Amino acid sequence: MTTENDGPYYEDMEPGMVFPSPPALLVDSGMASTYQTIVGESLPLVLDSRISESVTGSPNRILSPGLLLHLSIGASTVATKKVVANLFYRDVRILRPVFLGETLQTTTEVVAMQDSTPKENRSPRGKVLLKISTKANDELVLSYYRCPLVRLRGDALPGHHGDLGETPDLNLASYEQNSYENWDLSHLGKNRINANRVVKDPLKDVVDQALGLVRLTQNMAAIHRDSTASPYPHRLVYGGHTVALAQASLSRIFPNTATILGWHTCDHTGPVFEGDLLSFEHEIINDKEYGNGQIRAVRSRVYVHREDEAPKEVLDWISISLTG
Repeated sequence: MTTENDGPYYEDMEPGMVFPSPPALLVDSGMASTYQTIVGESLPLVLDSRISESVTGSPNRILSPGLLLHLSIGASTVATKKVVANLFYRDVRILRPVFLGETLQTTTEVVAMQDSTPKENRSPRGKVLLKISTKANDELVLSYYRCPLVRLRGDALPGHHGDLGETPDLNLASYEQNSYENWDLSHLGKNRINANRVVKDPLKDVVDQALGLVRLTQNMAAIHRDSTASPYPHRLVYGGHTVALAQASLSRIFPNTATILGWHTCDHTGPVFEGDLLSFEHEIINDKEYGNGQIRAVRSRVYVHREDEAPKEVLDWISISLTG
């Protein structure tokens, strides 16, 4: 028996392949509210239409940059229904803010492929470097790379040895976008935390409603919906859920954050499961003046706390934020 729409598997892909885009998606206040119930972030421009207008000059409230990313990633799972894990995100650029009422469309392209080293008692798999581009109202607003580990349909690796690239040097000036130049960041106050100081969030958080976020973002990866598809005893939580909770923590520790301009790197260093308790720490590793505010690189690390286990790191994420 064959199953319709089963795949793509690793062998079904090749460099240069562009996947059909899923249906366009209108982002509205209902979607934003649902996301807020799952992650509980505190970005003032996302929550308060008055301060959003004061800062941006637009009467429409901005869409959470986290939700924008997760909707785009969900759309890109047309290529990763058979994913085992996502290894990293790289060079994430939000080119302009997206406001409620806009329509998103995402394109996913295979850039490079690399067979994984075979291991005993493990099914074969391969690494796929994807370039994802998302438009809002037909204007490019988001681009990035991600590298999923994808299952094979059979047992024979096809012999791909492509270059998956390297992380570019951190250059804060490259995140300056014309779309943010006229924002009045004076409404957000100033940062009181010094650079190169690690700040621990006193509030831990529990991972729940994982399926809710997967369904909200149209994420089609079987591993996040079906426990029998997981290589672990439990269903694997979508890695972006951990990032979303880290961004929520970031918004509490740095309440003068206007928005996120991008992710320099995002490495999932361990699995996360429904019900896990997470803790967060943040460190400003670089900053520069921009307008009447700052562009800031913050390294956020997330740890899981499970019974009878020492805390383990599950996320190492460097975000680029725009602050007062």
